[in-house]
Amino acid sequence: MESGALLEIAIRTIGLTKRFGELTAVDHVSFEVRRGEIFGFLGPNGAGKTTTIRMLTTLLKPTEGTAEVWGHDILKERDAVRRSIGIVFQDPSLDDLLTGRENLEFHGRIYGIPKAERNRRIKELLELAQLSERADDLVRTYSGGMRRRLEIARGLMHHPKVLFLDEPTLGLDPQTRRAVWRYIQRMNKDEEITIFLTTHYMEEADYLCDRIAIIDYGRIVALDTPERLKSYVGGEVVHLKISETNQKILKRLSEEDFVQDIKMFREGFILTVKNGQRAVPRLIEVATKLGITVEECSIHMPNLEDVFLHYTGRRIREESAEKPIFRAMWMRGMRRR
Repeated sequence: MESGALLEIAIRTIGLTKRFGELTAVDHVSFEVRRGEIFGFLGPNGAGKTTTIRMLTTLLKPTEGTAEVWGHDILKERDAVRRSIGIVFQDPSLDDLLTGRENLEFHGRIYGIPKAERNRRIKELLELAQLSERADDLVRTYSGGMRRRLEIARGLMHHPKVLFLDEPTLGLDPQTRRAVWRYIQRMNKDEEITIFLTTHYMEEADYLCDRIAIIDYGRIVALDTPERLKSYVGGEVVHLKISETNQKILKRLSEEDFVQDIKMFREGFILTVKNGQRAVPRLIEVATKLGITVEECSIHMPNLEDVFLHYTGRRIREESAEKPIFRAMWMRGMRRR
């Protein structure tokens, strides 16, 4: 059922929980994704991102709680959920021995799209992805950016209401990554589609997302717009790389009245401070008096990397967050429909 009220919310989770034996991978997660927004879902490996997506896409049953995707219950209306969503996997999933057009054709057939509609849709999506001139070339001749655009286009073949993008620009060079960002924005607007995005690139989340949720140890630890999240960190951020770290210097730096927050790492400290220009010389002075050499020092306004660090106590790792089994499970499920 798709009443107007329901359609204001594309995704709703209430106490969504998944346990594997004694391990709680997702712990009573509740959030809403608004219709038409680009929603970022960030977290370190093992935080619960993939498990949450698997439940939302009907690949896993929750242990507790519930969720709706486009007004459909993920347990009671699994087929309706699947008809409402598209997925672009992190791992390459195109057949590079087929052309771009043939990849879209094959996906349309899996979804049972009638031939005339399928042909119209392929033409539309090739134009949206700016691949019309290369439509009949083998995918193995495509660049990395072209392949990602085609994969996203393929995820749109059946007119999904919600598109899950898992690490859509992982491994691409910065210039190609920005081109894909612009494509995602255009697709979000032109197709009027809600996007659920996971990424390890903080700059990507900042550029694309209307709102961002940060998940850590299976729980949502922050959820807001990028600007508001950055404002919560407060002050300016100082990265201090020193010759050695110990509790003595940690205690001494913590006593300075301009230090709002401090986190220690193997190579030094990251501090949130008031009046950074005055704080930096003082920080160096304190370290020097303790016989510790300051090897590097930098200062900047808070960014999403700092937000992530603030809430999780560690940096996000740019590692593969998805397993090939996710794609295999999904394709098997679609063929059974």
